[in-house]
Amino acid sequence: MKTLSENKCFGGVQGVYSHASKATNCDMTFGLFLPQEAKFGSVPVLWYLSGLTCTHENAMVKAGAQSWAAQQGIALVFPDTSPRGEGVADDDDFALGQGAGFYVNATEQPWAPHFQMWDYIAHDLPSLLFNNFALDEEAQAITGHSMGGHGALTLAMAQPDRFASVSAFAPITSPTTTDWGQVQLAAYLGEDQANWHRHDATLMMQERGFDGPVLIDQGASDQFLANLKPEALSHAMAARRQDGVFRMQAGYDHSYFFVSTFMEDHVSFHAEALYGLS
Repeated sequence: MKTLSENKCFGGVQGVYSHASKATNCDMTFGLFLPQEAKFGSVPVLWYLSGLTCTHENAMVKAGAQSWAAQQGIALVFPDTSPRGEGVADDDDFALGQGAGFYVNATEQPWAPHFQMWDYIAHDLPSLLFNNFALDEEAQAITGHSMGGHGALTLAMAQPDRFASVSAFAPITSPTTTDWGQVQLAAYLGEDQANWHRHDATLMMQERGFDGPVLIDQGASDQFLANLKPEALSHAMAARRQDGVFRMQAGYDHSYFFVSTFMEDHVSFHAEALYGLS
């Protein structure tokens, strides 16, 4: 692991690091904010998965999460959204290839050699983090935006013993039924749609739900509503009687102005679950 930068931030440290990933078979970069409490012992962890075209840096500099995480004594992890570099497959479509890993393990060529983002977030990066930083492996929560919201929800429901809570900003909720999903899932996982279902938050909510609280914020003026299909997940949560809140926010779009507006709510939501507050 290499330290690329470390800056004091709200009493803690915002770092950027790179490492050779066994999962993606290339070097990966991630951001990690450690609150000042990490000097004295392990702290809870909130994972933030970013959306299409983003790197580790977008949320790290635009979401305004560090100030709220510092108040709660929570660490923030900002992974990259895909493998990158020479020899890593790419595509002219912004929604496929580098910057668009979709948090799946690709089985198809040319993606399979590197695009193993599910394993990277589920196993590879956590192993590195908990072996090298003062983080509490027993106190994890996860959130994300757009494609990252899709990843946060599907990972949380597939790993129910790992995360205390899950939230999402404008998640892609039903990729098996929309353009933002069908093309990508077919490219990465092949044409057999049975292999797509574990990466569809609405289907997973219908089948298993999440054993913990869920918070979803969606901008009502989001320019990508047709591909996000918030109503699909909302209906699935209601039908399952899922412990959670789904909020349509009038006038807000898909941008980081939207994300940063409600970030305090999400960090506080996760802090309550992580610390077991009433």
